[in-house]
Parts: sequence; C-alpha cells; structure tokens
Amino acid sequence: MKKIVSLIIIALFISMGLQAGTASEDIQQIIMDHVVFNQPRFKEASTTTIQYDSADSWVSTPGKPLLPIVIQTYTYPFGTEIDSIEVTYHTIHKFVLSAPLQRAAQPLPKTNELDDNKDSIEISYDTIFPDQEFDYTISTGCVSNCIQLIVSIYLYPIQYINSEQTVLISDESQIKICTRAPAHQMIFPHTMDLLIITPDSFSDKAQSLVDHKIEQGINTSMITVEEILASYEGRDPAEQLKYCIKDQLETTGIQYVLLFGGMKGQQRDWYVPVRYAHLDDDSNFESRYLSDLYFADIYDGDGNFSDWDPDGNGVFAEWNNDAKDIIDLVPDLSVGRLPCRNTVEAQQMVNKIITYETSTYGQPWFKRIIAVGGDSAPGYIFNEGEEENKLAISYLPGFENVTLWTSDGTLTGPDDVVSAINDGCGFLFFDGHGNPSTWSTHPPDNHTWITGLDNNDMPRLMNGDKTPVTVIGGCHNGQFNVTLLNIPHDWLRMIKRFVDEEGLIKGFIEGTNRYWRSRFYYMEWVPECWAWRLTRKIGGGGVAIMAYTGLDWFAEGDYNEDGIPDCVQFFSGFANTQFFKNYGINNMTILGKAHMQTLIDYIQTFPPMMEKLDCKTVEEFTLLGDPSLQIGGYPS
Repeated sequence: MKKIVSLIIIALFISMGLQAGTASEDIQQIIMDHVVFNQPRFKEASTTTIQYDSADSWVSTPGKPLLPIVIQTYTYPFGTEIDSIEVTYHTIHKFVLSAPLQRAAQPLPKTNELDDNKDSIEISYDTIFPDQEFDYTISTGCVSNCIQLIVSIYLYPIQYINSEQTVLISDESQIKICTRAPAHQMIFPHTMDLLIITPDSFSDKAQSLVDHKIEQGINTSMITVEEILASYEGRDPAEQLKYCIKDQLETTGIQYVLLFGGMKGQQRDWYVPVRYAHLDDDSNFESRYLSDLYFADIYDGDGNFSDWDPDGNGVFAEWNNDAKDIIDLVPDLSVGRLPCRNTVEAQQMVNKIITYETSTYGQPWFKRIIAVGGDSAPGYIFNEGEEENKLAISYLPGFENVTLWTSDGTLTGPDDVVSAINDGCGFLFFDGHGNPSTWSTHPPDNHTWITGLDNNDMPRLMNGDKTPVTVIGGCHNGQFNVTLLNIPHDWLRMIKRFVDEEGLIKGFIEGTNRYWRSRFYYMEWVPECWAWRLTRKIGGGGVAIMAYTGLDWFAEGDYNEDGIPDCVQFFSGFANTQFFKNYGINNMTILGKAHMQTLIDYIQTFPPMMEKLDCKTVEEFTLLGDPSLQIGGYPS
C-alpha cells in the first residue's frame, strides 16, 4: 500500500499589493504530503501489463497505455482559494520492456441494437505518456453533509516512452498545496432538509408527501414550478429552477431536492423542466441525453454558479470535436425525480413512498436482493452482467440473494423475473442491455437474446407493497422523455431533413434506414420508458430506480490483469456496484445520499473532464425516486 506522511504549515505574510483586507486573506496554509509508492510488477507476453498495489485507478482512455493512477484528495471550507499545487517526484528508475505496454480497451454500449463487436484501437504518439507527472481537479461538492472545496490530485508514478518501449518509475513524491482561507466564510443554515418542486396541478398530492415527511422528522418545503418561473431569473426554465435550488440551499440548507413531475402526458412539454447534456460519445447515435445532475451541481470549483455553459453559446455540457465545456459535475446536494405524467401517477407515487417508509421496516422480504444478468459481451472471458451481480451481492451482508442468470439456466425469459419479483425483495439489480422498452442479455458466448423484462410484462408484477429499490445497467432504460408523439415529430423532422439536405427521393432510399436505426431501434416511440413503467406500477413494481438516460457503456475482459473483471472496475459497472457498497458497507441508508456519494466516488476515481465516457456515465446515471427515501423504512 502507499504510505503517506502529512505536514501542515501555517505561514503568515503581509500581502504587499493589498490596501485592505481581512486577517484571513493574509493567512496562507500549506499542506505537504510525502507519498511512498510500492514497486510495480510486470507481466510480459505479447504485451506488458502492470500489477501495482498502490493504484487507486487506471488511465482508461481507449487506445492509450493502461497505467496506474494514485489519487490524493483534500477538502477545504467552501470558498477557499488555491494558490498553487506542486508535485515533485524522487528516485526515478528507468526500465526497458520486452513487449509494448497494454492499451486500454474500447468500452461497449449496453444496448440491444448495436453490435457487441468492437475494433481494436491504438492511439499512436511519440512522446512520453502521460505527458505530465500529475493532474488535478478543483471542484465544489457535498462532503460529510457540508459544501466543501475538493482538491483531487492524480499522480502518475509510472510513465511510458512509446518510442523506446520504456517505463519511468518513481518510488515517492512530495505534494505541496498552498491555499488561502475565504475572505467571507459562507454559512449554510440547516432549517430545511427536503425541497419538493412540483407543478401547481400536482401540489395537493405533493402536500400529502410534505406532511408525511415532516411526521418522519424530515423538514420539508414545497414550491411550485409556476412560482419559480415568476420569481427567479434565468435564460430558460431549467436555469430558473437551478437558481431557485441555489437560493434554497443558501437560505435553508436543503440536502435533497425532489423534482415532482415529468412530461405532460404524451406531449413534448414538461411539468418540471429538464436539462440535456450535449456530449457526443462518437457512437453516431446520440449527441444529447437527459441529465438531472445539472440540478445538483450548483457550484463550480471557484464557488460560482455552475451554469454548465462556460462558453455561453447556449449548448449545455457540450463535448464534441469542436468544443468542450469544462464543468464541475460534483453534486452539492441530492436530486431525484418522479417523472409523473398525470395526477394519477403523482398520487400513486406519493402512496408508494408513504407506504414503503411506514410499513417496510423489519419485513423479511426486504432482506432479499434479486440479481439478474448474463453475458453482456459474448466472446470475452467473463459473463459481465453476472460479475456485476456477484459484486453487488457481496456488498449486502445478511441479505438473501436470488440470482437469475443465463449461465445456470435460472434466467430463460420474463416469467422467471416476474415470479421472483412477486415474492418481494428489498433490492433489484439488472445488468445487461436495454432500450426504453425492454431489458435483455445473452447466454454465455452466445449472441441469442434472452429477454428479462419488457414494458408489456409490467402488468404481471403483483408484488403489492413489497417494492424494491432498483438499479439497472442498460442503455436508455431510464430515458424518461419518450412519448408516442415522437412518431409524427420524427417523421416530419426526417422528411424536412432529407428534403432540405439530401433530396426527398435520395433521402428515403439511402437515409431512411440509418434514421430509423437511431429512433426505432431505441424504441423512442413508446409511451414511457422501462424504468418509469416499473416504478410507477400500480399494485407492485418498484419504489425507486437508478437508470441510464442514454447509451450506457461498460468494460470487458481483464486488461490490467489484476484478477478483477474490468466490467466492475470501470464505467457503468463501477457506478452500479458502488451504490450497493455505499448502502451495504458504508451504511448510507438514505437513497439520495447513497446515489450522490456514488457519483462523487466515480468523479474522484475517474475525473470526468479527462475521459469522455466517464463524463457521460455520471451525467446520465439518474435517480428516479424520492432522494430522501429511508431505505428499508422507518421503525414504527
């Protein structure tokens, strides 16, 4: 393991360039850490892999050398200024490899409609990699229930010289961080816990939830979307909502925000506004997707309002070949959404939450997890979905586990899943492939599709009040903007596009197929997405779900040869299983806290501004549920 010796120095100096200032502005704090690394071990064959006990993470950029990262994280009071960050390495060794260094693999999408085959990728370069000895991020986020400045330093104790097939290895490093205390310390009061944002038409339903939460000791307030739009400024309704959340955070200290509303029936309009992230993942199928993380990431690393549009061009969270918005992403509070489309769904979800929190505690069915999976990438060495299932189960000591796997024949179709859910469970975990209408996977080393559950199967779920918290690994299962009105909308858009750009005849002959592939195959023309259909189910289903609003990417194989499947170490597999770790091992029993901490863990382990698919993973991993939900209910 790495060894760390810390030294904190407080240096007083007079700032010569200032006419006036508070005493705190003239105090500089210096933190110095001495980090000692273990020696790496090399496994050389056709390529060389590195075994490195000190690693907290790995460089995961597809096609780049697979190198270890050592992470040091420091927290400071909100508003602290960072004067400088320095890292010095000592005792550098040079080692020539007999084979090239292993490269990070191209991840795969968890969709039913894209091929699992992937091209081998190798990015050429002539210089040392990484080209710097360390990197760092400065962000603002919620740590131990407080808004703090977070400094994460990413050390690269091993660098690779491609042209020489040589690694440079460091034994130790010295970290020096110089900070300045905030001139005016912001105090976040704690007079309120939960803020419910609802349209006026749902307000009477939401009031019942407010009353219930207050009875449970959760200080709760409610504000309507109409009030927000009349009271707060912003360039669009989503930004107005975010300014309201910021105001409530600073004046009442809220920890949770429930966005209580989705699309207006089948209309392409919203009861509670949404924000889209515009990251192009190079899949050629989507360049934007829903991201409720926008409403949780209130501050940037400088403590300013994080508008997700630093270049001001009106394209939020943009990342493509022409532009990249550098944004914070670390949540400052927990946000969940109940994308109710009418008052019936709103009432149903209020009833579910109240019933769950008042009747679940101590029930034997809660201490059960159903884990559903198979071989997500036939032809590779692991059954990826089942490996994620196994890790999640290991994080829930004392829970009975029911596994439905293609490898042992316990998953043969929807009947197996429906039967298991109807017996009740506290947690439900699917990991495989999806779209807004269905979830499915493969038998081992077989490209045959086995459906686990689709929207048409939901009416058969009769588990009553035994409703689980669900995690689903699969593309687009949580895409809560689907609607039947996408049919005429997309037809008209397609016709206009082909008439304007390609000509009507040519467009229909050559362009229709690729257009339908990105729309029809994704099932964006269904009335509602899989995740919401499961959650709002009357007489059963779930109480909350964490799901992906766009293409969900996962790793395969064991490219770093550490004996751990890469599918649980990187991308969505890390996020899915980390939630169970935060609940079962780290004892985070409030749903939104466990979900928020999962996002923070991911961001600190895989800095999202350094790798496009890491950024997408945290932006799209959405909580459809009450963030203040007490998992397992309250004692009666």
